[in-house]
Amino acid sequence: MDILGEHFHQLNRRHFLSRLSLGVGGLALGNLLGCDSRSTLGGNTQPEAGILDKLHVAPKAKRVIYLFQSGGPSQMDLFDYKPMLRKMHGEELPASVRGEQRLTGMTANQSSFPLAAPMFDFKQYGQSGAWVSELMPYTAEIADELCYIKTMHTEAINHDPAITFFQTGSQQPGRPSIGSWLSYGLGSDNQNLPTFIVLLSRGAQRPQPIYSRLWGNGFLASLHQGVQFRAGSDPVLYLNNPEGMDAKTRRDVLDRLSELNTLRLQDFGDPEIESRIAQYEMAYRMQTSVPDALDLSDEPDSTFEMYGEEARKPGTYAANCLLARRLAERDVKFVQLYHLGWDQHTDLPREITSQARDTDRASAALVKDLKQRGLLDDTLVVWGGEFGRTNYSQGRLTADNYGRDHHPRCFTVWMAGGGTKPGITYGETDEFSYNIVKDPVHVHDFQATLLHLLGVDHERLTFKHQGRRYRLTDVHGKLVKGVLA
Repeated sequence: MDILGEHFHQLNRRHFLSRLSLGVGGLALGNLLGCDSRSTLGGNTQPEAGILDKLHVAPKAKRVIYLFQSGGPSQMDLFDYKPMLRKMHGEELPASVRGEQRLTGMTANQSSFPLAAPMFDFKQYGQSGAWVSELMPYTAEIADELCYIKTMHTEAINHDPAITFFQTGSQQPGRPSIGSWLSYGLGSDNQNLPTFIVLLSRGAQRPQPIYSRLWGNGFLASLHQGVQFRAGSDPVLYLNNPEGMDAKTRRDVLDRLSELNTLRLQDFGDPEIESRIAQYEMAYRMQTSVPDALDLSDEPDSTFEMYGEEARKPGTYAANCLLARRLAERDVKFVQLYHLGWDQHTDLPREITSQARDTDRASAALVKDLKQRGLLDDTLVVWGGEFGRTNYSQGRLTADNYGRDHHPRCFTVWMAGGGTKPGITYGETDEFSYNIVKDPVHVHDFQATLLHLLGVDHERLTFKHQGRRYRLTDVHGKLVKGVLA
């Protein structure tokens, strides 16, 4: 009898009951011990189950691609067309419109708040008649595929708490991110790749920093944290075998390590030990699956004509959008893209033009590509930032330049596919794009709706931590029925 078998033979009643109490993590371990770890890694293996025995509602989406535009894109320069701004350009924002809104320290001491009209033309597109800026010509082509939400709003007025709020449901760090909640609740559809993958790209402008805790697992098991794929030849750190170690040696080491970790699991019942076992095995399978996902040699020239030549350069936004499509094809549950550089306090006309050039073509290409491959119906694509921008100029307004401060009171995001209603604009802002006049959508409402599209009731996906049951939407959130197909 080997050491592992002898240990199981000596398992007493207390250890046995402890094993039973380990829940879904124990299922993961059982799967690892019960399958042939040397099996071929080319295709999907048995998917990993989540904590939910069954979905709460019929799902419309199987996966999410979230195109997060970090820094706060200006809604009135891109999608929220307001002729009144042109009419009143240079005039003071009426005090009755601004009211008692909280301002940042960057504009709170301004003596004047001159309205700044966008310097860009708008037109209506498609049967939906959606207004789109000339900065977004490719997005304009897919206007009838998109569900615009013009009335997103949040309490957070600075970048770090605002992004943290969108990603975790709390302005304070330490909570699980959306992708981690989905991994915990729904599990994986492909054991050869992580359930939750993160991709970063950087605009040419002054980007706000992005922190790895935004894709952290919080108080959930570490198995559920996001895995960042980096640009270059080593997309996942420490994934490749060290020099001098072949695949057989690595496999033997992992098998012995798994035995030792399993013994420790029997003694202590710590879920993090089984997470460690599962992560080692995932890393082994990723040695084959990751290079396959990143290898673009099988992509025809027409793909790069659609996404743009930047898609050939690892780490660009276009390359990450193309990679997101390849990951969606491989049933990765949640792909989170962050594109940095939308924080235009000064020199907005030049900087937002650069940002739009970076992102417009590839964002639209992703939606088109998913649709032509039959994936858009069950893939939810989201585009948007953490808040919007002010309609008045931060600092001096000139004939050809202006900046905009943070504006949490109303801003625009769009969604496509995954059970959302195409070709609609939901919600309405006032004629200054400053306040909401119809159908507000709070961040928690957005999160509740995203979970619903995946078949999850946001009030029923919970985790007990420090004596309290937590959820992504905290104690808030309502379903936005008007955006559902």
